[in-house]
This record gives sequence, C-alpha cells and structure tokens, in this order.
Amino acid sequence: MAEATRPARSQPATLSDVARLAGVSIATASKALNGRSQVRAETRQRVIEAAERLAFRPNQVAQSLLAGRTGTVGPLTSDLEGRFSIPILMGAEDAFGAGEVAVFLCDARGDAIREQHHVRALLGRRVDGLIVVGSRTDPRPSLGRELPVPVVYAYAPSEDPEDLSIVPDSVGAGRLAVDHLLACGRTRIAHITGDPGYAAAQERAEGARAALAGAGLTLVGEPGFGAWSEGWGRAATAMLLDRHPDVDAVLCGSDQIARGVMDMLRERGRRVPEDVAVMGFDNWRVLTSASRPPLTSVDMNLEQVGRAAAHALFTAIAGTRRSGVETLPCRVVIRGSTVPLT
Repeated sequence: MAEATRPARSQPATLSDVARLAGVSIATASKALNGRSQVRAETRQRVIEAAERLAFRPNQVAQSLLAGRTGTVGPLTSDLEGRFSIPILMGAEDAFGAGEVAVFLCDARGDAIREQHHVRALLGRRVDGLIVVGSRTDPRPSLGRELPVPVVYAYAPSEDPEDLSIVPDSVGAGRLAVDHLLACGRTRIAHITGDPGYAAAQERAEGARAALAGAGLTLVGEPGFGAWSEGWGRAATAMLLDRHPDVDAVLCGSDQIARGVMDMLRERGRRVPEDVAVMGFDNWRVLTSASRPPLTSVDMNLEQVGRAAAHALFTAIAGTRRSGVETLPCRVVIRGSTVPLT
C-alpha cells in the first residue's frame, strides 16, 4: 500500500523534492533530517514522512560528490563575531548539512599569520575544500594557486581573477534602492553613507547615481561619506537640511546611519515618511524593526551568498572549477519609512 502512494520518479529524489512535498524550505528540511533542535516536532515529522514517501536517502548527494574523499570542508573567516560573516556561514552550513558534510570552522580574527596557520591546520586534517569568508567586500589577498584543494571566497573577493569569489551585487543594490524611492514618487534624493575606503560604500553610491541618471535626475548634493554610525547620520542630516531643505528622500549606507538620519529629521520637524522617505542598508533587524517608523532596508541576501559558495565548492570538489567574481542580487525589504506619495 505504501508503494502505491509513492510518486513515480525517473530520477532519485533530492532534498529540494522533500522540502517541496513537506511545504518547508530546503534549509528546514535539511535540519529536520539531520536531527537539528531548531525544528518543531510536527515539522520534523512532516519532513520525515515526505522523505519516506519519496524514498529519499539524505547522504546520496554527498556520496556521489565526495566519493574517495574525507567529506570535510574548512570555512575560514576573519570576523566570527561580525553580523555579516555569521549569516554567510549559516547559509553555507545549511548547504553542507544537506550533504552531511563535516565542517571545521576557523576564525583568523583579521590576522594574516593566524590565517595561514589555520590553512595549514585544515590541510593537515585533509579537508576537501575551503571557503574563505571576509568581513567586508573589499578585495583580499588570495591564498594562492598552489593549494591542493579548491577554494571559494565569499563576500570579500580574491584579488586573483583565477579564484572564484561569490559576492553581493553592491552596485545593483544601489540601483534597487533608488528605483524603490523613485517608485515612491521621490525625486530629491540624497545619499549619506559610510567610510569612503570601503568598496561597498563606493559601489552603492555608483549604483544610486546610475539609477538616478536613468531617470534624468542627479543626487541632491554629493554623497555624504563618513562613519558607519548613528552619530554621523545625525550630523550629515543636519548639514544636508541646511543646504538642501527641499530633500524628499535619504538613502543611507547602513541601518545605523539611517537611525541617526531619522533622529535628526524628527528634531528638525520633518515627518518620516510623509516629508522625507528614509532607506537603510544591511536589513539588520535589531535596528530596522525597532525604528519608528520601521525602516525600509536593502538586504544583501548573505545566507544565499553562503549557500552559493558552498554549492560552488561542492562543484569544484566534484571536478568542475569556476573562476572570476560572481555577484548575487540583493533585495529591498519595504517597511514604514518609505511609502508612495499620494
């Protein structure tokens, strides 16, 4: 009877098939099948039943990709406490968990000597590959072409074009943000952002300018480069309003800056979003949800960056290596700080 209810298939079932049948994400299906504690009992049971119905074997992908290998990988980060690297590592861990791959995580703490020590230690454990996760999107030195295992760089691209790097599309993110503000009817858009030495700050400004140029507009004033802080957001907004009181939107380079921008707008008697729309970057929910009004922000899809890096590493371990810098799209998460003008 059980066999009669199983869908006919010409190919072995995949984790994606199980997730679809159970009505959950791939990450949740992976956690449920691997016994992770973060999954509710009823969800776990639904996933298990779906796997049984599809005759899914959780380790079949890992066995086919890692035959004759150790089944271990080494994520290497420079900023384990950072809120950018953690989502990337979580996304990678989800993908690794789907194939039952063991992970040896190392934190170099931004120290090149410590990083080399960790690389030697990981190679000594005979890992099948490495993922190098940066703390910012600026290019970083390559680990070199002589390593005996494939390496994928995530968030911070390698300086060597022969390496494979997976990064968020910061230029495209700037365009997306401005396109959203334009769709809300805003035309006097300013940009207050962070340290000009960060590639992300320059690239987001580039994308913002490109989107405005496409609409026949320009930024109100020059981009305000400064610190990634609420204090800079307040100070820059005070200067902006003194020089350009007719501004109707501010695109901020981070959610911290955006909080400072909204504080100063309130002090100057400007309503958000009725008088001035405000957008942030990073979609840091500790800030976006606590803002008043809740803050619209650009999400860099960092977990997807991690998942893509893990899948690229799987492909490289299986014998197909890619090179160059591959960008992944970001997305706008709309909240109350931006609404269409009536």
